[in-house]
Amino acid sequence: MRFHLTGMRETTDQIKEFLQFIALQFIEHPDQAQLRVAEVDENNINFRLVVAQSDVAMLIGRNGFTASAIRHVMRAAAARHDIHVGLQIHSHEEERQRMAAIEAGEIVDDGSKT
Repeated sequence: MRFHLTGMRETTDQIKEFLQFIALQFIEHPDQAQLRVAEVDENNINFRLVVAQSDVAMLIGRNGFTASAIRHVMRAAAARHDIHVGLQIHSHEEERQRMAAIEAGEIVDDGSKT
């Protein structure tokens, strides 16, 4: 099991570095970008990229093609280690609304994709 956890950490770090690199290529406000990682369990990692509202559209791309391509590369890298990954892209406003809903008990944040 220790080997798997080490592999999970390495995979998480590699994907995190990839996302940071890619995001910087598309966004205009890198100083406002935040990358949050939730290791849901030993085989599932979810990433949440929180950026300025104007940068959300750039990362998602026309018809979602950019976000889809990013997700495919992430999944391919993680699949080599039998790990499933997810990516959500939110604006800071959407993230504030989400956090308020969690605090109010309206939704439960279990780290899984919503």
